[in-house]
Amino acid sequence: MNSNAVAVSEPTSIRASFNPLIRPYLVITIGFTMIVTIIGIPVAVVWFLGLGNWWARHYFDRLDCELTAKSIRFRKGILVQVEKTIPLENIQDVTFIEGPLLKHFNLSTLKFETAGASHSAGANMELTGIIDAQEFRNKILAARDHLKQQGGQSGSTATQDSTLAVLQRIESRLEEIITHLKNRP
Repeated sequence: MNSNAVAVSEPTSIRASFNPLIRPYLVITIGFTMIVTIIGIPVAVVWFLGLGNWWARHYFDRLDCELTAKSIRFRKGILVQVEKTIPLENIQDVTFIEGPLLKHFNLSTLKFETAGASHSAGANMELTGIIDAQEFRNKILAARDHLKQQGGQSGSTATQDSTLAVLQRIESRLEEIITHLKNRP
């Protein structure tokens, strides 16, 4: 799962690989967050003495991200496992984020912005540590565009057929009404 490149596991599925440097990045960012809270300083000491490394190793082992023909699925977590699936048709944009600390660890973050998602509900998703994140981002956007083109071609014909059927029923009812009105005394 955690090889050095984005690998194809089946024709319609691409599994992302995660950079092992996400482990020290997580230990440092979470530890410094604890220190900043001042109350978390005693916990930060335990965190930096080994708990953080243990947690980051197990967290890294459970990271999983897969792009299929219709969705992207992401799974993470140790005690509380989170799995999100976002249909490609709902993805509005995939933002590529690199900051100084991320660059130091040769990491980046992909942020997914979805249609109809409430920002306060946390419906959007962020993935940090994907190897070749720019390439994976491009594959996601290409798969989304391909899905939209397929849906647009088949969907437009189906929509036109159903619209035509509805209009024909309306026309038929209008003719009945006109006939009924003409035959009124």
